[in-house]
Amino acid sequence: MTSTSNPRDLRTELESLTTEAFRPELAGIDQLPTPEIARLMNAEDATVAAAVAQRLPEISAAIDAVAERMEKGGRLIYMGAGTAGRLGVLDASECPPTFNTDPSEVVGLIAGGPDALVTSIEGAEDSRELAEADLDALTLTPDDTVVGISASGRTPYAIAAVAHARRLGALTIGLSCNAHSALAAAAEHGIEVVVGPELLTGSTRLKAGTAQKLVLNMLSTITMIRLGKTYGNLMVDVRASNDKLRARSRRIVALATGADDAEIERALSATDGEVKNAILVILAGVDGPTAARLLEESGGRLRAALTAAAD
Repeated sequence: MTSTSNPRDLRTELESLTTEAFRPELAGIDQLPTPEIARLMNAEDATVAAAVAQRLPEISAAIDAVAERMEKGGRLIYMGAGTAGRLGVLDASECPPTFNTDPSEVVGLIAGGPDALVTSIEGAEDSRELAEADLDALTLTPDDTVVGISASGRTPYAIAAVAHARRLGALTIGLSCNAHSALAAAAEHGIEVVVGPELLTGSTRLKAGTAQKLVLNMLSTITMIRLGKTYGNLMVDVRASNDKLRARSRRIVALATGADDAEIERALSATDGEVKNAILVILAGVDGPTAARLLEESGGRLRAALTAAAD
């Protein structure tokens, strides 16, 4: 049901959270010169990577579990409210152009729907029913992964999403920025990146938001590496949907093969602009259809396809 917490109880709960703590030493920040405020903020941000580093074992275990399920056709689904939800939608929306994934493979859901990306939707983050309905609309399977994102670790929408997904047999991950959070406890994989109190009290779009972005970067990027979406550190599954990406595609083929411009153009023409296929055409000396077949038989993994072509 929708949360109806007593305002006084909620205030007490928030006051107990590290992300909401007040820092009296910063009470006069509004009286400082701009360069000093910028220095303080930059120093705060510099601590975030170290906080993420402390959670690398949990992050790595979650990534391996996600990759195992996506290998079987599962989806990666991010769910959150406010800043956390926007960060999930952002990460999901970057996967199709970067890794040539179908938009249905990595999904970002924000409490209140698309309108909540640009405006506050009153009460949406408190609705457990909304989280369950959003997931039910996706017809969840045991191969799917649901990542609940919440700086506080107490957002009802995120907790309900993870709890509902777990009941349905999906893999669940809870990403928060407070220790001993309800969100992490509800998930199979809890990731708690404790970044401490914010420069502005309770403004968790700052260090907490940065920490969440770093972890989401890892979840999607390393999962895609595990799925063979890269060749070394090259984005060989990039979707060339504009002039910049078409230029990047040619550069990637050049870096992977050392071929000259004319050979690269011939290979891309023979493979309908598919970077991975073009690299295989050049390095294995095969034609476009053969490259496509080898990649299909190798599960889209370029290294495996190159080995198969050499056999």
